[in-house]
Amino acid sequence: MPTPDDETAPNTDLVQLVAAAADLCRRPLRHAVLPARVEEDTAAAPDMEADGAADGKPDEADDCCLRLEVRSPDGERRPQDDLELELYRSGDGLNLTLAWADDPDRPMLWHGQHPVWMRPDTGERCERPQDGAALEALARRLRALMAPAPA
Repeated sequence: MPTPDDETAPNTDLVQLVAAAADLCRRPLRHAVLPARVEEDTAAAPDMEADGAADGKPDEADDCCLRLEVRSPDGERRPQDDLELELYRSGDGLNLTLAWADDPDRPMLWHGQHPVWMRPDTGERCERPQDGAALEALARRLRALMAPAPA
């Protein structure tokens, strides 16, 4: 269990937490978690650190964007299944968006208190896509895992 003094622990914990949750919710796919847009501009890579609470959970995550790169159980890359995850705080709540990384025409999921599927070009609500249930499960799990511990 990391300690609050360990500066690398929150970053590592966040990556491991997201990867484990994605592996569980999107079985049998396997996930690697990377900062989003690293290939575009490494100087502009998002800050993935979060303040670590004594229990090792992020106490308050900074806004961050991550890319979930997907492999089949056999280890073959599946870029068509890659996701982009954005985590951000709004008031006291954690909100997130999940979108397919390489298909800008597919609906994206916003999850705050409840899931909302949106068209990426207009932001209008739309129906959940056929393979969207796993993304909703991932969003719920991440929100539950990253919720601050009650005082």
